[in-house]
Amino acid sequence: MLDAATIERLAARLDEAERTKSLITMFTKDYPDFSIEDAYAVQRAWTKLQLGRGRIIKGHKIGLTSKAMQNAVGISEPDYGVLFADMFYADATPIPFDRFYAPRIEVELAFVLKAPLRGPDCTIFDVLNATDYVTPALEILETRMHRVDPETGKARKVMDTISDNAANAALVLGGRPFRPMDADMRWIGALLFRNGEVEETGLAAGVLNHPANGIAWLANRLAPHDEHLKAGEVVLAGSFTRPVDIRRGDTFHADYGAFGSVSCQFV
Repeated sequence: MLDAATIERLAARLDEAERTKSLITMFTKDYPDFSIEDAYAVQRAWTKLQLGRGRIIKGHKIGLTSKAMQNAVGISEPDYGVLFADMFYADATPIPFDRFYAPRIEVELAFVLKAPLRGPDCTIFDVLNATDYVTPALEILETRMHRVDPETGKARKVMDTISDNAANAALVLGGRPFRPMDADMRWIGALLFRNGEVEETGLAAGVLNHPANGIAWLANRLAPHDEHLKAGEVVLAGSFTRPVDIRRGDTFHADYGAFGSVSCQFV
């Protein structure tokens, strides 16, 4: 792994990029041996910087949950990041476009926990028992580093995305909250509209065959770091649509059928 001083320096670069709305060089270009564990170490150091400024952790996100996305980036498991309280927007709330540099949006389900979840032996049944309710959600993705290097034309790697808080920037909660045993979540579908036109569709089964599987994976992944998912946390289970670019003035509406809808506008 990279030494502690380098980890902290990279976290500071990400922090500065977020605050100045600028892009930095992907870490895998400067450090060819940059590993997934290095990436999570940078993410933890970046999180510590945010906590030092008074930001409050309100949950976690899981990404790269579909086989198609995992195959595209050459990994065999999802990734995760941290959700801060100032990332949350209510349904139908105007969102300032200038908060972001190059945002994208995805369709997900959010789990709200009523009991803590700890690994290393967390199962889907533990997740269902610990969940207070599930609700439709939109995740807003952002990047603090180049997605494609302007000099070489090479795309960033999953290690870059992980270090960059798994590309998370904000989220919108809405729709009709439901108890986890009141529906077969695999068959929950959504239509994502941008300005009245369908951009994406998907089924929640695309998330590891069941969205709760991702929550169990995260609890087990956190265990070696002596971390766990706490009661009251919101956990984004992973997208079941591809990310869609956001433009200033766009209105997004995700229709989950019987499970309600969630929307936002970027102003």
